[in-house]
Amino acid sequence: MSEEHFYLELCEDPVQFEHASSVNNVFFDEANKQVFAVRSGGATGVVVKGPEDKSSVAFRMDDKGEVKCIKFSIGNKILAVQRTLKSVVFPDKRSLKQLKSQSINVNWYQYCPETSVLLLSTTVQGNVLQPLLFKSGTMSKMSKFEIELPVVPKPAKLSLSERDVSMATIYGQLFVMYLKHHSRTASSAGAEVVLYHLPKEGAGKKTHVLKLNTTGKFALNIVDNLVVVHHQSSQTSLIFDIKLKEPDCAVNTHQPVLPARSIHPYRIPLAGPAVVPSQPPVPCQLYSSSWSVFQPDIIISASEGYLWYLQVKLSPTVNLLQDKGKLMDFLLRRRDCKMVILSVCSQSTSRGSLPVVAVVFDKLNQVYKEYLEAEQTYSAAMEAGPSRGSAAHKRPIRTQAVVDQSDMYTHVLSPFTEGK
Repeated sequence: MSEEHFYLELCEDPVQFEHASSVNNVFFDEANKQVFAVRSGGATGVVVKGPEDKSSVAFRMDDKGEVKCIKFSIGNKILAVQRTLKSVVFPDKRSLKQLKSQSINVNWYQYCPETSVLLLSTTVQGNVLQPLLFKSGTMSKMSKFEIELPVVPKPAKLSLSERDVSMATIYGQLFVMYLKHHSRTASSAGAEVVLYHLPKEGAGKKTHVLKLNTTGKFALNIVDNLVVVHHQSSQTSLIFDIKLKEPDCAVNTHQPVLPARSIHPYRIPLAGPAVVPSQPPVPCQLYSSSWSVFQPDIIISASEGYLWYLQVKLSPTVNLLQDKGKLMDFLLRRRDCKMVILSVCSQSTSRGSLPVVAVVFDKLNQVYKEYLEAEQTYSAAMEAGPSRGSAAHKRPIRTQAVVDQSDMYTHVLSPFTEGK
């Protein structure tokens, strides 16, 4: 298949570590995004690697039994090791200080390191969620809320699974994502991802429903504010943009932006003394059952010893999304969008109809107008100087969605003059 078929890919420079085996256990710390390879309980070595680390950290520990969990503090100053269900060991001080406690019956928990929010599953059915916010060494309760279950069991039993719930920041707001399983029937098109917005004040509220139109095993990532849903049995992924509204659907109900596609094939280079130079790289098994998916955009294969970042390729979307107005709305919210937007402009002006050209340029001009107005407001505030009680003004960020006259002339209009 051509490169233009795939709109998702694994990063070219993954974090590599010793793969999981009978003597090597692999752990992942979601807060620091670090992989720990622990050999023989740490006695023959612990190697720690992270995406930002210039070099890996390696050390040894006394083998005092199986390691259940291992993590560094921010800055790698303190190492915490858990070997039993009820104890953590701090090698430096060998002690912990209790700052505050809450008495809550908990089924399971999720933690979002970006926002320092801990989510606790409570009650018999597990669907009443209690968020706790950790800030400046303090812990405070946020408003609890309830997840709507597809079926209420009688008698009551645990019905909300930890693997079906995750937290993520999308467009700067914290959401709880619930994978709601349905069997496909005349009245149901299959599973859904239900998003509950978790504000700083007030209870979590159901705000978006993503229609998956199939059933099976799923995993979720967030890439460039897009919700990516991986489907294991079909070995494909779907992407959703919660800011794109469907005109013929109920409010905040979303269909996939693009057709389902597989992640771009990835080849693992062979390594070691026995490798023949001409030997080709080995294809990686995508959507493997051994894959572990972490927020926001991390995929780990412990069996192969790789940590990848998932990435969105924008150029294939130009031909996959026929509605150019919707395409522009989609592209203008993406991080590295300028060159793809200019290619849409060039394509529209050379062989598009006038109404399509008008829609494309109207959407571009709206973004440019909003940026100029924000710049003028900022400049006026700076000239006036600080006033009592007014919030500090921040200079507006010029994103790649801001296309000016020089961009337009260089990449879109000048080829017309050159062609004469």
